[in-house]
Amino acid sequence: MCLSALPKKTRESYMAIDIDKIYADTPGKKNVIHFNNAGSSLMPRPVLDAQIAHLKLEANIGGYEAMAHKQDQIKEVYRSIATLIGAHSSEIAIVENATVGWAMGFYAIDFKPGDRILTVEAEYASNYVAYLHMAKEKGVSIEVIPSGEDGNLCIDILENMIDENVKLISATHIPTNSGLVNTVAELGKVARKHDILFLVDACQSIGQMPVNVDEIGCDMLSATSRKYLRGPRGVGFLYVRKSVIEKLHPPIVDLRSAIWEDPGTYTLHPDARRFENWENNYAAILGFGAAVDYALNIGLENIQKRIDQLAINLRSKLKAIDGITTHTISKNQCGIVTFHINGHKASDIVDQLRKKHINTSVSEPRSTLLDANKNKLPDLVRASVHYYNDEEEIEQFINVLRGLI
Repeated sequence: MCLSALPKKTRESYMAIDIDKIYADTPGKKNVIHFNNAGSSLMPRPVLDAQIAHLKLEANIGGYEAMAHKQDQIKEVYRSIATLIGAHSSEIAIVENATVGWAMGFYAIDFKPGDRILTVEAEYASNYVAYLHMAKEKGVSIEVIPSGEDGNLCIDILENMIDENVKLISATHIPTNSGLVNTVAELGKVARKHDILFLVDACQSIGQMPVNVDEIGCDMLSATSRKYLRGPRGVGFLYVRKSVIEKLHPPIVDLRSAIWEDPGTYTLHPDARRFENWENNYAAILGFGAAVDYALNIGLENIQKRIDQLAINLRSKLKAIDGITTHTISKNQCGIVTFHINGHKASDIVDQLRKKHINTSVSEPRSTLLDANKNKLPDLVRASVHYYNDEEEIEQFINVLRGLI
């Protein structure tokens, strides 16, 4: 690749990170063009090595013994995650996945009949189903904060929705079905002003851009390892602000989250460990820590800059093709690019691309049903870029698409 042939801003993004090292650290790049980073990214070599090393240790000395041997490194994972989001390690719970993390926070809230949950139009299906369950079980109401035609949240309207019955504001930072970046910090200001709990699903933003819990103003935040952090599957985390931990009782309690004081009582741990349970995949946790450290070493600002440039490039090339419509409303966009091709099923396009060793995914309307219904969205092809992708891969992708339609 000749850097001198690239635009100035693109050259600067290459120079800000050691692109040669990143390519060398990404063995999967030799096999596929991976534009499914919003699903699960290609792991870098240090992440893979950390997991394999621990699995070998477990095989050689035993699972409990391997955990004991790696206690210091496991503690460092909490510190790394805390550094990533501007928190303290005591506010971090490491769990099986982001869904578990989000649910442990959500179901820890003591909802009462008449309580109100305010959420966003592009809320993720798993979260909204949980709201519906709580409405059925506890008699809470679910109300949607409207977005303007530009996709941005209507904060002025939100202020008028607030009363003493609002128990929770809950939002997905980046929806799964588009590149929209919700202005969650604006929601956080309203939540803080009225002393309302604020829960953020940051699955698609963590690892893709700088995320700071104090700047957002959230009380809880959940994320996964496997997406933009480039970590292993089957592990994630929940952040819970220290000032609200004591107000939340986890929906599941075991000997990890609580201490059995005497035959009739137990005491919850005073920190975020109360949201964990005993059994863990420590190979995945150590791989997760390696992934977080890898991102921190590159710098989240550098990562975001490069991803944004690649996504802008991809969108512009897609828009230039007759018959392709991109799902782009807001100017607040990220590395997720979704589109549909007239006369073609998204699933067929994804299958055909995979045969050409190009990975994408299908974003179904039911994954963000309210947003899909409002914007009359069909199944979409989702192409999500990362910093280890490049312009040559985008060009190959575009050429293959042209051949398919």
